[in-house]
Amino acid sequence: MSYIAVLGAGSWGSTLAKLLAEKDYDVSLWVHEEDLAREISQTGVNSVFLPGVELPRSLKASADFERVLRGSRYVVSVVPTQFVRSVMRVARPHIERNAVVVSASKGIENKTFQTVTSIVHEMTGLPAAALSGPSFASEVVRRLPTAVTLACRDRNVGLLLQELFTTDYFRVYTHHDVIGTELGGALKNVMAVAAGISEGLGLGSNARAALITRGLMEMTRLGVCMGAEEKTFFGLSGLGDLVLTCTSTQSRNYTVGRRLGQGEKLKEILASMTAVAEGVSTTRAAHALATKKRVEMPIVEQVHAVLYEEKDPREAVTALMTRLPKAEF
Repeated sequence: MSYIAVLGAGSWGSTLAKLLAEKDYDVSLWVHEEDLAREISQTGVNSVFLPGVELPRSLKASADFERVLRGSRYVVSVVPTQFVRSVMRVARPHIERNAVVVSASKGIENKTFQTVTSIVHEMTGLPAAALSGPSFASEVVRRLPTAVTLACRDRNVGLLLQELFTTDYFRVYTHHDVIGTELGGALKNVMAVAAGISEGLGLGSNARAALITRGLMEMTRLGVCMGAEEKTFFGLSGLGDLVLTCTSTQSRNYTVGRRLGQGEKLKEILASMTAVAEGVSTTRAAHALATKKRVEMPIVEQVHAVLYEEKDPREAVTALMTRLPKAEF
């Protein structure tokens, strides 16, 4: 029996499991691959997603949902967005009725356009909080200062979760806008692809600054249309995460964009990556949502054209720069 169950042993899931286990919580980690679960249990190392990092020996890893979830008071889902539904379908019989669920995934489901907390609630009947913000796993595992947002509709539960995750290097701010927090974390990945394309094309710092600024406007427009609060997008889960992922080669989404700008094909790029670049699938969902809601999102539109319509990245940039002149606000 564990006090906290972490679902997903990618770099971020393993990092959060490490953080929680080092606070002396009883933590179990669900790992999709049985051989990787065995490696983590026997050696204390996740060589696939977190190489070179020693995990606490108290951390239990297993590919068995029942073993990981039995007795868990808190469930932290760090499963890639497009797999959350299928994972929760199998996991739900083993999740305790009074468990508190936290989503740390950043994406939008393609078929339904739902955020992860919405999927979790549909599949388990339990409300879910969202943990998001500028937080590269590679820096959190090194205990470098990091600040994130924990959004929860229930204020008291939010305060409990704040205490659960907070350390002297991982600062957690509470918020009530769950949908806004999730959309900020998801949509910034699309903008990171755009910023990477700009870098790959050698367009300079001016272009990147423009993409970040106008990208934030697009994120906010869609978010408000979907019921989020405007101020959320100017916080850690919006602007904070956007700046981080649009300016660093540590970002998987930025890297995908940079390689596209340098002439590589998307299929080849994704085949060479072990981790999931959520922005690729989120672009499809964001583009469909913008069309459905009639929200103007020109950056999303051009990233979608590059990813899914084989549009030349330079032509996409030209299309953005030659749009009809208009007022900024």
